[in-house]
Amino acid sequence: MKQKFVIEAEARSAQGTGASRRLRHAGSVPGIVYGGKKEPQMISVNHNELWKQLKLEAFYSAIITLNVGGESEQVVLKDLHRHPVREQVLHLDLQRIQADVALRIRVPLHFKGGDVAPGVKVGGGYVEHLLNEVEVECLPKDLPEAFEIDISGLNVNESIHLSQIALPEGVAFVELKHDNDLAVVAIHLPKAAEEEEAAPASAEVPAANQKAADAKAAPAPKKK
Repeated sequence: MKQKFVIEAEARSAQGTGASRRLRHAGSVPGIVYGGKKEPQMISVNHNELWKQLKLEAFYSAIITLNVGGESEQVVLKDLHRHPVREQVLHLDLQRIQADVALRIRVPLHFKGGDVAPGVKVGGGYVEHLLNEVEVECLPKDLPEAFEIDISGLNVNESIHLSQIALPEGVAFVELKHDNDLAVVAIHLPKAAEEEEAAPASAEVPAANQKAADAKAAPAPKKK
């Protein structure tokens, strides 16, 4: 069952750097909601309440109920600006959604089976997560919360690409629409193990070269 998220916000009219700074000092986050058939609206949100929801992964790819001045609408989180040092949100952008209009949003990838994959358990490799989220296009009603990727059958030097992931009906990967079939996860040998594996073959060449060099350097036999 999908988690439900609600943002309680207030409309704001004051704009500019000074107004935003005052809001932050008062414990609020300036933001904007746009899209749909309405004009963009400036809002402010309680920072602590927003911060609690931001700790939940599902929040970033969820349909959120936004309450402003007694009215509710459905939105998704489109952008978030954080302070580079402090645990503080500086600004957020929300986009209104329409039931009959496809939206684009990033959805997290969850991986399972890495501990029992042959490439790890037998081959001594490690799992490399090449993507942790992927952009999808779908109607709001079809939006998945996450994708679960089973990697329990992967061997060393094998990977899983976007085209190999089963999609719910009505959902498409944006990258595949551009013929970009990205790898999302792979199993590789540690670098040291790869070097050891290559060493015996490469060692034969210097040895052969040394023998040839020794033969050239040896004095020619004296004629009797």
